[in-house]
Amino acid sequence: MSRTRTSRTSTSSTRSTATVTVAAAVLTDPLEDVRPEGRASVVLKRFVRKRGALVGAVVLVLLFLLAFVGPYLSPWTYSHIDYGAQRVGPGAEHWWGTNRIGQDVFAQTVRGLQKSLVIGALVAFFSTVLASLVGACAGYFGGWTDRVLMFGVDLLLVFPAFLIIAIVSPRMRGGGWLAFVALLVVFGWMITARVVRSMTVSLKERTFVRAARYMDVGHFRIIWRHILPNCASFLIIDATIAVGGAVMSETALSYFGFGVQAPDVSLGTLISSGTGAAVTYPWMFFFAAGLLVVFVLAVNLVGDGLRDALDPTGRQTKKHKNSRTKSKKDVSA
Repeated sequence: MSRTRTSRTSTSSTRSTATVTVAAAVLTDPLEDVRPEGRASVVLKRFVRKRGALVGAVVLVLLFLLAFVGPYLSPWTYSHIDYGAQRVGPGAEHWWGTNRIGQDVFAQTVRGLQKSLVIGALVAFFSTVLASLVGACAGYFGGWTDRVLMFGVDLLLVFPAFLIIAIVSPRMRGGGWLAFVALLVVFGWMITARVVRSMTVSLKERTFVRAARYMDVGHFRIIWRHILPNCASFLIIDATIAVGGAVMSETALSYFGFGVQAPDVSLGTLISSGTGAAVTYPWMFFFAAGLLVVFVLAVNLVGDGLRDALDPTGRQTKKHKNSRTKSKKDVSA
């Protein structure tokens, strides 16, 4: 009996000591230490854990630095002609060689990369904004608003975008490359708008949206404060991937002469002008083509990383299903 009482006494004293220690730790720690992490920090940590996404982000940063800082590093401009150095290979004077008329390939490639990145970023931004507004309004209001907006979306999806841009762009050359951006935006937002509409139809039945309606909150304020923030994950991923798609579209159209016009250059015009010399003078073709390939791969890696960081449930569900299938096979064996 004495041993039992002694053990009980020691156990109670240990528990009380632990309780006092925990209470003291809680009282001494600042309030910020017990607050949960914000969504931005959680998403950033998930993104950093993805090596491919991190590599893609670093490559994108380097490409943007090359595009916007590179022109100040070279002694040549993209329009300057060195008449004594036509089709000269890479060297100390011309780092990436010269083209058939003596223009510096490095200066031209950096200028073309800059133009393609600006066009891609503008097209992705404005097409995502347009798609989010049209899709959210169609899904939230429904009725005739939904029918009219979706009819316009279906109508634009039926039209052959490449053919229309090829026909219209020569007549809009007076507007410069900004008119070309507008054409790409017009035909680059419809599928995203349909996805946002489907998400809005399910979101508008949620409790927080109904509560906002009962409190007489304006419709457009509900869309701005409650609907679109809940679509932000998809919109961020879509906009990231849309940059690569817009750059590819600009390159394809410029390759066929429907995009950026001389004397300005883009990756598409450089690839088009260097295709014939890809074997004999490879530096006139492969620098621009290589940067385009690297950029598209980096954008895809960043898009995959953002998808996993913003919505990791899909990857976890897939792993869970695979583990359950494996366990079933082990049990059956």
